[in-house]
Amino acid sequence: MDNIIQVISLNHLALAFIPVVVVIIILHKWSHEGQEALLGISRMLAQLLIVGYFLAYLFEARNAWIVVAVLAVMLFVSSWISLRTIKIHRKARYPYALFSIFIGGGLVLIFITQGVLELEPWYAPRYLIPLAGMIFSSSMNSISLAAERIEAEMGRGLEYEKARSIALRASLIPIINALFGVGLVSLPGMMTGQILSGVSPLIAVRYQIMVMCMLFSASGISAALFLMLIKSHLGKKA
Repeated sequence: MDNIIQVISLNHLALAFIPVVVVIIILHKWSHEGQEALLGISRMLAQLLIVGYFLAYLFEARNAWIVVAVLAVMLFVSSWISLRTIKIHRKARYPYALFSIFIGGGLVLIFITQGVLELEPWYAPRYLIPLAGMIFSSSMNSISLAAERIEAEMGRGLEYEKARSIALRASLIPIINALFGVGLVSLPGMMTGQILSGVSPLIAVRYQIMVMCMLFSASGISAALFLMLIKSHLGKKA
């Protein structure tokens, strides 16, 4: 098999937007809300183009401080987004989300990149940045689900320990579903990308096992830490 991934020309890439236009037209005709989807597509294009150029620069720069700065931005932004489901005291709980993702996601990132992959140099951006994005995003989603669920359960009158247990299980539903479905229902992005680029499926499977382990670990640790840290804030009114 050729180890060079097939390059998509701009003309062929444009074809991918044909079914997108079909969906937007249907949305507009049925609900007159096609503008929101169109805005989303436009933002996706702009954001990915910017990220693409930035990553190309980042991969060539090989500067540890730039990589650390990018990781810091990802950490701060993901922590804030994780509290989107919280209607009150979002700012007060932000340090808890930040600490939870920093510890839960950061330790897993270090363990994977330095222990499993043994990156050389340690800050190799081609590996570190994509893996950090996956880990922080997974931690962000688990905290978001946990925060929403524990407030809902305690609002129903449940004790903290019971609500915490329900919230933790709810926060892990997406990643546990992914564990059950991987290989049978879906081939995740990293594995698919490696296979398309010519990597042996047996090697791609090893990487995907690593990814699933790191996402489950980061999600669980981050959500558990957050649920413990916000105990004193639960039930407070705006």
